[in-house]
Amino acid sequence: MNWQQLLSPMRLGMEDFHDRERDNRNQFQRDYDRLIFSAPFRRLQNKTQVFPLPGSIFVHNRLTHSLEVASVGRSLGVNIAQAHRNEQVNYFDEIGAIVSAACLAHDLGNPPFGHSGEEAIATYFSEGEGIFLKDKLTETEWADFTRFDGNANAFRLLTHQFNGRRPGGFVLTYSTLASIVKYPYASVHSDKKKQKFGFFDSERSDYEKIAVELGISRQKNNPDRFARHPLVYLVEAADDICYQVMDIEDAHKLKIVTTDETKEMYFRFFDEKRLKRIRETLSLVSDVNEQIAYLRSSVIGQLVNECSSAFLNNEEAILNGDYEGSLIKHVSVHTSEAYKNCSEVAVNKIYKSQEVLDIELAGYRIIYQLMEFFVNAVLHPEKTYSKLLLDRVPAQYDIKNPTTYGKVQAVLDYISGMTDVYALDLYKKITGINISSI
Repeated sequence: MNWQQLLSPMRLGMEDFHDRERDNRNQFQRDYDRLIFSAPFRRLQNKTQVFPLPGSIFVHNRLTHSLEVASVGRSLGVNIAQAHRNEQVNYFDEIGAIVSAACLAHDLGNPPFGHSGEEAIATYFSEGEGIFLKDKLTETEWADFTRFDGNANAFRLLTHQFNGRRPGGFVLTYSTLASIVKYPYASVHSDKKKQKFGFFDSERSDYEKIAVELGISRQKNNPDRFARHPLVYLVEAADDICYQVMDIEDAHKLKIVTTDETKEMYFRFFDEKRLKRIRETLSLVSDVNEQIAYLRSSVIGQLVNECSSAFLNNEEAILNGDYEGSLIKHVSVHTSEAYKNCSEVAVNKIYKSQEVLDIELAGYRIIYQLMEFFVNAVLHPEKTYSKLLLDRVPAQYDIKNPTTYGKVQAVLDYISGMTDVYALDLYKKITGINISSI
């Protein structure tokens, strides 16, 4: 792979047209603006990140997380671009804009209630009422549903022509779209344990067209999979940095971890010289939350620098498609140990906390039952109750698709696009729990 080909302003759905509008934005900044003003992006403000949607204490949701990831991603991209500032490659100085736009979009495909929602959808087919569909679908179509993944769903959301919309979906540039595909292969070729993949069978041809245009190679030891677009590693690193570091700060605000525990976790990232300067700065600040925020920003800054170095040190392998793992796993030993410590605390104290588990249990139940209601309705639209349910589905979703695969995908499009609050409200109304509010 080569940078000259990998960086392209060509837009999906507008390949034969040149954008004649003139303003001071480049094409990748236009991607960013198009995403941030979109309805799916706004809906992220009402989707759970880790903790339940905020009460009296505000913690991160999918929208604030995506904005922070975009900020970190831009910094990573700028670092890489500056390291190549003497090279004559078109659009190299726009890498920061490409990465930040891709970061904005990376969580758009996540259903309500996060990973719990993903599991509810997948297990509805693999273990629940939806298992009867297996004989009605191809092997790949069945894998799309039983391994349902928010990553593939994000690519569909961005590229699919929903009813009444123009070809190409969001009509983003090829480079931005390729930069969000963390697992560039179909569901049937995914790892059976992780079950992660990058695009549904319905969008396979779109990804392959993008890959050919950008010169993205196939994996040498597995031709059924593509290598990653190099900028995927920067998007992934931005997400890894924000996810872990910000969850610790949220846990501190919710008093799941103490101030001393939080400081100690952040202190571990720095050597003695840097730690001395940081302690001097902390002595000037008496507000505890401000102290934690300063430490968090210092940790993010260090991780950005080390992940940038990891990318540059392994750039040849990345371009050859030989690089394995994530950038966060190739930082210095000292930083890596500190990051692993944060991960262990997050798993043991945060992700297994009662309020997180409670929302996962409730979310799983809500999404699973909505799947039951709407899949049954879309497959049996002639029934009276089905008609009532389907009247609630917006016209953009193709519930009248002639194929079983297409009909079920329309249901997944509808449910995965819901916010947590909307899904809960709809669930209550359909089950009669909240009939008084109708």
